[in-house]
Amino acid sequence: MSRADERVLESTRVAAWLRDAILDGVRDPGSRLIERDLAAEFGVSRVPVRDALKVLEGEGLVELRPRTWAVVREFTDHDLADLDEVREVVEPLAFRLAAQRHRREGLERLRRALESEQASAEVEDRVVSRRAAADFHEIVTDLADNMLLSDLMQSIRSRLRWALSQHDDLQHIAEEHVALYEAIRDRDGDRAATLAAAHIESSRVQRNAHVQALHPGAPATEAASS
Repeated sequence: MSRADERVLESTRVAAWLRDAILDGVRDPGSRLIERDLAAEFGVSRVPVRDALKVLEGEGLVELRPRTWAVVREFTDHDLADLDEVREVVEPLAFRLAAQRHRREGLERLRRALESEQASAEVEDRVVSRRAAADFHEIVTDLADNMLLSDLMQSIRSRLRWALSQHDDLQHIAEEHVALYEAIRDRDGDRAATLAAAHIESSRVQRNAHVQALHPGAPATEAASS
């Protein structure tokens, strides 16, 4: 393996770890990501760390600062309003197409993700349940079998996973996913699209409730930026 290939592998590994740390809440919004410290933590040079931070900047998870550090992005109300507007257009389409086009093996993948989400929600394993919930949405995009839609969803994948992690009622989200799964299983595209639109609104309400729990007394409109 060439040195260039090793660098790519190292930067991919660092980016994956940092991505999970941000999405799982280990790295808080606004916290610093210092190249020197991260390189020591991972046992690599600063170069793959710098490359990883650039990848995460492109995904909208970090903001680069001058010289050798970055910060975990703090999403504003406007950021998440923009995301919700995009979701309101593309996700009902994704669920409709998934209902119409899914194959047996794809439906089985979706069922396994749902079962993982349900099981972890029952024992209040927030990290696993939220990850499985995000996996559920990504598998639906795969089942839709539309390359342009997949490319679009890939461009907002990390932001969407972050937004989907901002909820506390794990079982409520899992129950909504059960209904969505059943609509897809039954090849009922209209029902899947309608439920998807309602699910986006429910996610918005859950996100506000999550922030209210973290910051009692904060106005609901501050939910996205807190």
